[in-house]
Amino acid sequence: MQAHGAYDAHRSLLPPAATMLIAEQKRRYRDDGYLVLPRFKSLQAIAALRERARQIVDAFEPAAGGAVFSTREQNADAWFLGSADSVRCFFEEDAFDATGQLRVDKALSINKIGHALHDRDAVFERFSRGPELAEVARALGIAEPLIWQSMYIFKQPGIGGEVRWHQDATFLHSEPVSVVGFWIALEDATVDNGCLWVAPGGHRGPLRQRFVRDGDTVRLVTLDDTPWPAPASARPLEVAAGTLVCLHGLLPHYSAPNRSPQSRHAYALHAIDGRSRWSHDNWLRRSDVPRGFVSDPD
Repeated sequence: MQAHGAYDAHRSLLPPAATMLIAEQKRRYRDDGYLVLPRFKSLQAIAALRERARQIVDAFEPAAGGAVFSTREQNADAWFLGSADSVRCFFEEDAFDATGQLRVDKALSINKIGHALHDRDAVFERFSRGPELAEVARALGIAEPLIWQSMYIFKQPGIGGEVRWHQDATFLHSEPVSVVGFWIALEDATVDNGCLWVAPGGHRGPLRQRFVRDGDTVRLVTLDDTPWPAPASARPLEVAAGTLVCLHGLLPHYSAPNRSPQSRHAYALHAIDGRSRWSHDNWLRRSDVPRGFVSDPD
């Protein structure tokens, strides 16, 4: 691995048992728009989550529904829109051959599971909530965190799709912008298998696009023509399994295709501050009120 991400000492952090983010780490998050916290999740917790994801995919019947996930064509059908409130599987863009048949086994064809795992599955809920995540959110300035979205991302070997430059606030907008991504590596992420790339400091730029919904129709609206960062300014985040990467909602980031023989599983949560106003033309619409990182008492 290169000397980036979890191995970049000035951006790493002590394990979450060290009760608070230090002032220097908070400053770097403000300056750079991201923060890397190694050893945030245990290998035991990761193994349980991966096993549950395997079970969900195994039980998934493509004939019952399904869609291809692509960031090149921002389309949305009923399967996608309904995933806001449920647990649904999405295929990799290159999963099918010219005849419409899967190129590889179903288990190696799924791009992601989304988008309400944190509320609709007990194993994922336990992984998604806890005092450690709540503490990190507070330290990053989210006074009233509400989890709106969760995704289990497979980045399959050989066919793992590209995720182009984007900002999370494009898809989960509020006034003011407050969304933060909490991205957890479930396997080691490297340049070879499609790790995250970020543009340090890019969160100080404008929001370029909005993904807005009108009824059952969605469209990508350009707000600002500022170009995406040049490749030379991008930094790869090569991190070990168990690492938490926090991403400011305006930070441009992307991941390249995975053409390696090694998958790159990750789990992402997106939360906004309840003090901000959720934009009701966002694509994601829930039938219940989002909750935070601390589980409700029984």
